Amino acid sequence: MIHAADAMLQALGGNAVTIVFPLLTLPNDAGAQLGLEDPGTQEVSFSPVAVRTLPAPSTGARRRLEFLISATAIAAAVVAQNAASAEALFDSALGVNYDSTLFRIENVTAEYFAGTAYLYKVTGTE
Repeated sequence: MIHAADAMLQALGGNAVTIVFPLLTLPNDAGAQLGLEDPGTQEVSFSPVAVRTLPAPSTGARRRLEFLISATAIAAAVVAQNAASAEALFDSALGVNYDSTLFRIENVTAEYFAGTAYLYKVTGTE
């Protein structure tokens, strides 16, 4: 099912997005330890991704998008980022960068088949 989901995402456009994470290591000087320096961010690319436009509420966010992200890409990022789980990975994220716009992560839902995640639906708002 995972390979079928990857093929479907590739057929639906095969876009790529980056998810922005804070850097967890601080420089070893007093200014950084006191929070006077920005520790920076790291962008991790995810592909294949399908992007859908969702209806925006009449008040609040201007744009709402749903990012359908391959579970294969998420599993690789969990290992690379030393996250405990996919949920922990998304909890630590600052947002999704798509089309030169940073979207705040509003909701994350995993789709399962036979107990295995094959797709993540990430709702982002501008």
